[in-house]
Parts: sequence; structure tokens; C-alpha cells
Amino acid sequence: MLKIDANKIPNHIGIIMDGNGRWAKKRLLPRLAGHKAGVEAMKKVTQAAKDLGVKVLTFFAFSTENWQRSKEEVDGIFKLVQTHLEENFEKFINENVKVLTMGDISKLPSKLHNTLKDIVEKTKNNSGFTINIALNYGARAEIVRACNILIKQKIDTVTENDFSKALYSNGLCDPDLVIRTSGEQRLSNFMLYQSAYSELYFTKTYWPDFDKKHLIKAIINYQSRERRFGKIK
Repeated sequence: MLKIDANKIPNHIGIIMDGNGRWAKKRLLPRLAGHKAGVEAMKKVTQAAKDLGVKVLTFFAFSTENWQRSKEEVDGIFKLVQTHLEENFEKFINENVKVLTMGDISKLPSKLHNTLKDIVEKTKNNSGFTINIALNYGARAEIVRACNILIKQKIDTVTENDFSKALYSNGLCDPDLVIRTSGEQRLSNFMLYQSAYSELYFTKTYWPDFDKKHLIKAIINYQSRERRFGKIK
């Protein structure tokens, strides 16, 4: 049986948390029950990633396209995120966890928007582990936003470094590994620019069932790959 190599742990893992609704449907439960179970999976995977030595976890929690879902489901998702942040606020501070967000959070409910701003501010100097939550996020919108920022700066010749600084992910290393659950094999508008050289891992496991053993399996798969970045080894 393959074992995880502690010296080759990915620094940054992005996770497209997919399959909450199908997990619930399979159990004859409402969709929000799946999202609630998905939040519990987030907690387990966050702890597992910290234990394994991962530095950054980016969770794709709500996309710019998810507004097309029913108001009941959208409101329910936001309430779950709100509760999760409130319950873990002190824990993040005490355990040296930095919380960041990606996406236009100004469009979120005011209470959630204010909580996110508060927790980002109060954890900004923490350095032990980073949780990056993508809310009302879409990579295409992010790229357009970056272009408009650079236009306003009136930079004559834009470099890749300039562009990276204009993205929501400014200050973070690019994801080494992107995981998508539930069997779908696409990025669905998630960190398109930053994932240019990410290793992609797809699993049929629904997100609520994804835990430490699944994370270890994904990392072992990542460690089996040869990352050349266009070079010949």
C-alpha cells in the first residue's frame, strides 16, 4: 500500500465541493441537508489538511452562477456559512488560522458580508494555516475585474506579476492540486488563471463523504505525478 510522502505535501489545495445535493437526494433528504453535511466535511478536511502539513486550502463555496438556484437554497447556504464562521471565529484566532475570501462579497447578505470582513481583518496577521473561501466567485469575473483594475492603474505594459497582483488570490501561491468531488471532470470557472499548472484530481465521492482518507488518497495520487512545468527532467 502506498504511503504519503511527508516531504512532498502540496502547499495549496483548491477544492471544488460538489455533490451535496445528490448526496441528500440519495438519502431522500432535502438539498440543504446535503449542504449542512458538506460544512461538516469542510471541518474534517480542514483539520486533516492542517495535520498533514498543507499550508492553504481554498474552498469553492458559492459561484457567481449559483444565484440561479432557488432562493431557499441560496439563503440556506449563506446561513450555514454564517453559522460556521460564528462558531469557529475564536478557534481561528486562537489556532493561528488566517481566513481570506475570493469573490465579490459585497453582493452577499449584509450580516455575512460584515462577518467575513471582520474575520479577515482579525486573522490577517495569523500565519499558521490559511483558509481561503470562494464566495460569489467566478474565475472569468475575476479576470475581468483584474483587467479593469490594471486599466485604472494606467500601466503601459502589463506583466504576469502585475496581473497576478490584481487577482483576488494576490499573496497566495497558486494551487498545486485541485480536487473536484462527485464525478464531474471540469473546473467550472474555478481559479482558471491560477490553476494553469495545477494537478487535477477527480473523485466520484460526494463532498459530504469526503474525509481524511480521501484527502490522503488524492495527495498520494498527486505525489505520483511528475511536475515539469514545461521543462524536460
